[in-house]
Amino acid sequence: MNNDPAGAVAVLRRIRALAKAESVRITQHAHQAMVEDGITLDDVLQALAGGEILENYAEHRRGPCCLLNGLTPDGRSIHIVCTTARPVLVIITVYVPGPPRWATPTQRRQ
Repeated sequence: MNNDPAGAVAVLRRIRALAKAESVRITQHAHQAMVEDGITLDDVLQALAGGEILENYAEHRRGPCCLLNGLTPDGRSIHIVCTTARPVLVIITVYVPGPPRWATPTQRRQ
């Protein structure tokens, strides 16, 4: 995550509020990834409600976004990449973390 914990806390609060209000838009790419991994919208909303920001890209060239890790209702860990600066939460992609990129759901492989 970035070195602005207060900013990340505010971003997480906003993400959770938008998810709770179901003010969410799923991109075509995210929808396709969800279908491939058997992830539902309810899974995504649950993961956002209790998830934590792993990486906050406040200065991303395409606009602020972040990577969250959260649990689905059945306890499966999923990663969600979403925008953080629009009136609705735009879900860019969703996936189940694992090798080769992830050693654990919250730790990248070296």
